[in-house]
Amino acid sequence: MGNENSFPRRHARTQRFTLGAPRTFTAAPDGGHVYFLRTATGRANGLWSCDPATGREELLVDPVALLGDTEDLPPEERARRERSREQAAGIVGYATDADVRQAVFALSGRLFVVELATGAVRELPAPGPVVDPRLDPTGRRVGYVSGGALHVVDLESGADRVLAEPDGPHVRWGLAEFIAAEEMSRFRGYWFSPDGERVLAARVDDAPVRRWHIADPANPATPPTEIAYPAAGTPNAVVELAVLGLDGERVAVDWDNTAFPYLACAHWSGHGRPLLSVQSRDQRTARVLAVDPATGGVEVLVEETDPTWLEIVPGVPAWTPGGELVRVVPRGDANRLVVGDREWTPDGFQVRAVLDVSEQDVLVSASEDDPTQVHVYSVTADSITRLSTEDGVHSATRGGGRLVLSSSSLDWFGPRVTVGGHVIESHAETPALTPRVRLLTVGERDLRAALLLPRDHVPGTKLPVLMDPYGGPHAQRVTSARNAYLVPQWLADQGFAVLVVDGRGTPGRGPVWEREIAFDFAGATLTDQVDALRAVAEREPDLDLGRVGIRGWSYGGYLAALAVLRRPDVFHAGIAGAPVTDWRLYDTHYTERYLGHPDERPEVYDANSLIDDAPKLERPLMIVHGLADDNVVAAHTLRLSSALLAAGRPHTVLPLSGVTHMTPQEQVAENLLLLQVDFLKRALA
Repeated sequence: MGNENSFPRRHARTQRFTLGAPRTFTAAPDGGHVYFLRTATGRANGLWSCDPATGREELLVDPVALLGDTEDLPPEERARRERSREQAAGIVGYATDADVRQAVFALSGRLFVVELATGAVRELPAPGPVVDPRLDPTGRRVGYVSGGALHVVDLESGADRVLAEPDGPHVRWGLAEFIAAEEMSRFRGYWFSPDGERVLAARVDDAPVRRWHIADPANPATPPTEIAYPAAGTPNAVVELAVLGLDGERVAVDWDNTAFPYLACAHWSGHGRPLLSVQSRDQRTARVLAVDPATGGVEVLVEETDPTWLEIVPGVPAWTPGGELVRVVPRGDANRLVVGDREWTPDGFQVRAVLDVSEQDVLVSASEDDPTQVHVYSVTADSITRLSTEDGVHSATRGGGRLVLSSSSLDWFGPRVTVGGHVIESHAETPALTPRVRLLTVGERDLRAALLLPRDHVPGTKLPVLMDPYGGPHAQRVTSARNAYLVPQWLADQGFAVLVVDGRGTPGRGPVWEREIAFDFAGATLTDQVDALRAVAEREPDLDLGRVGIRGWSYGGYLAALAVLRRPDVFHAGIAGAPVTDWRLYDTHYTERYLGHPDERPEVYDANSLIDDAPKLERPLMIVHGLADDNVVAAHTLRLSSALLAAGRPHTVLPLSGVTHMTPQEQVAENLLLLQVDFLKRALA
């Protein structure tokens, strides 16, 4: 099925046409070089340098030359990559010292350090597979985790010491727990002091977390994998912090992890005091804490409350060089930048992330009146200057006076990265199709939508409609970036009018918009899809509302199943990929933020889950699920399928053996697209 040069095969082979694009930038403080990752050999990322003055690029580390092209990842690294949705091979992350003279990275659990000026690489011995190596700011030592123990190795002497080791079967030091990595985007578990003499480290105890087992039915002789999964309403891991001295001293951090169990953010700034952001379990209260490393005592710098929830914003809290606290907080209907006690951004300016803090300004990414665009701004107490000039989606990093700007647009493929007037070359493959997308604002709620028709469409010809949403919080599908519409355009070219809609809860439109889904996934997000469909059909008469399908993955899979179960008058076929069907089976931090605690609001969970809707099914439904998924476990699909069978409702289940929440396998990803098109064409005929 398929062929080597088809779009689905190329899309899968190139990891959505991202292989070869530059990523993960570090600008040296002297402004002399920028370091980044890019495919070097085959599918493996190498470490590169660019001279901003000349634009000259150099490959410093080729992982295939070091170890060959076969990876052997330790389980902890596989888990880290699954949480961060990392599909690349080779060097997928690296860390530098403060002066950016050295970098450290792991390959197949082995530890390497490279002198950036010369490209000289050496391997450091380790007692076991290495996870998350980090240089201390002075560049004298490397920290890493192995076997749940936190190590520090001296680069000059080679002496390797264990700063903390597990004191129980479910304890590990220096790594983020499942919830932090999956839902808070905190992937680290230890942080060096500025002088490199101490380490702030997390101790994670998974003992209270219930154990689930993920089996491989295709290989019944293989024992099931046991995972600690904190489902809604059940216990979380216990997270504690300690300041570990290289001299063996250990100081426990006096943080109330009972009232504030979620460690959302931690870092150790140049002011000498580690900075923490912690949340209550209901996420309606958050505190920013400064830690005294000598005593472990904490000072509450600020406490924020919200009647629904408080979002975690990348890059904050942080210190300015002058010692003022930088935060992003909801005020009215804006996510505002607050420095000290003063708001630096106005109404209508939605800060999405803080990218850098300097003596002169705060660098942020934000949206203004158009949520499909994200720009980079320099913000001071008295001014806001937009640094990204072209329409699109932009982000940046900087150092040494150099701004590294990564820009995506509807006008070109992939990200275009510029620094010092030079474009860092992309080796990514160019897609054979160019999306023809119309961005629309429709309905009484000004819903953002993207419409794609077949490139050979003849006006006046009716087309079946395929809704292709994610539709839930945290993720945005309707953006001003060409690569976001490659698959929708290919689907359109198979004979559909493809419609992508961002409804209530999606980012970029302010806290009021984001919170309108509170306790109401099923009502708000589904209503917005229906309203957008009808509004677009009024503008575009070629949309055939008598033939409407919907497909999606993860939350989009939930939305697709919800659509055919509850609105068969609108949706005539659905494809639900890795759907959440019972929210009691999804994790604590995400689910309880939006739906509350299941013991306190059981009626909310009943109203937003799908199992009891099984007898209502009257439209074709295909459910797709990876059997190795440890995020949305396959039990979601199996329980819905069992309920459908008990109700005598025909449906299709496509199990993907060995597939997690991602589908990185080339042939699986290709054939999955082809099978979906075949299903939709038959169902909507």
